[in-house]
Amino acid sequence: MTKREKAIIFFEIVLFIAILIAVVSFVKVNIWEEPLGPELGFEDTGLPDAATQTQGNSLDGELANPSTPTLESLDTQIPTGEVVVALELPTVALDPHCDGPPEMTILAIGTDYRRENYMGGLADVIRLVHVDFVTPRVAVLTFPRDLWVEVPGISDHHGITHSKLNQAYFYGTPVMGYYDGPGAGAGLLARTLEQNFSLRVERYIVVNMRTFKDIINAVGGVNIYLPLAIDGTDVEKPEDNMGYFPKGWNYLNGEEAVRFSRIRKIDTVFDRSNRQTKVLCALKEKLLRPSTITKFPDLINSFFGRVITDLSLAELFQLACLAPQISTENLVFASFPRDLFEPGRAYDHVSKPTWVWDVDFNALSSYINQFLAGTWPISSSDSGGKTCP
Repeated sequence: MTKREKAIIFFEIVLFIAILIAVVSFVKVNIWEEPLGPELGFEDTGLPDAATQTQGNSLDGELANPSTPTLESLDTQIPTGEVVVALELPTVALDPHCDGPPEMTILAIGTDYRRENYMGGLADVIRLVHVDFVTPRVAVLTFPRDLWVEVPGISDHHGITHSKLNQAYFYGTPVMGYYDGPGAGAGLLARTLEQNFSLRVERYIVVNMRTFKDIINAVGGVNIYLPLAIDGTDVEKPEDNMGYFPKGWNYLNGEEAVRFSRIRKIDTVFDRSNRQTKVLCALKEKLLRPSTITKFPDLINSFFGRVITDLSLAELFQLACLAPQISTENLVFASFPRDLFEPGRAYDHVSKPTWVWDVDFNALSSYINQFLAGTWPISSSDSGGKTCP
């Protein structure tokens, strides 16, 4: 890169920051910090005690009540006469980057709705994003959409108490109208995750296929490398034909990126998730290029007003500020170990059989707790962990 090119890029960055500061100066503080969309509306009553309320297997719906050992039940005791001294080690408090909170959990949802709005659709992609502003670090956990879960608060509609996880979002959308609580589809999906895994998210963001396609186009497409060709053409229904992607480097525009991400007939849902991660990593790489600064107006136009989120402008700015500071090893994509899942069957409210995963929810909850604590996965070498190349 020549000195002239570097100077141009520097000027563009300074100009963008100046425009941003000018815009912020005209925005009232309360608007700057106000959620952009409907809030989840969780009451600050605390979560159920994980030691006494954990879900059992998702198919039988039974509650597991593991006994929690107490000090009295332990065989080891402190001998009489010995003095136990607790040493307090000095701690160093680190300030969060970008004036953000210490951490933030975001429920990211990708819907299969093909229209511009968010009136309906299933949750085609369900990911939990944990943002650590102190380290800084971002970890993303994928939830399989075919988990058979208890859906709270909609039993007065056809007696529905359980469904697939992706349907929980659908039942909360205006098209269905089964849920009248805060947050619509995202709100019901968030409450479903809390009901089944004692997981309470703080924020959410919902993106439909058209908006995702336009975001990819706004940055000029993405490039992904495939060690093997991916053939999404060998399907029975023409609408399931997602195209052929050869071995090696592939340039994908928005439409191609969406089709590549939706291939699901040729292998497993875990492989599909890995393909989606490839696209997200390629998008992240493109967003962090200096040349993308000039495309910010198109990118902002593709984003604002075309997604649903309860993030505020201030929080979006904090996340945008943090993104360039995330190293490759500190951007981790996680998925539950495959050996936890077995094919199973469940029956819906009209006794119709449906294909679901048979999995122990206690095991999933344990991984979720480790994920939020930052103890799993530590790196791409851990089971279930991947980083962007």
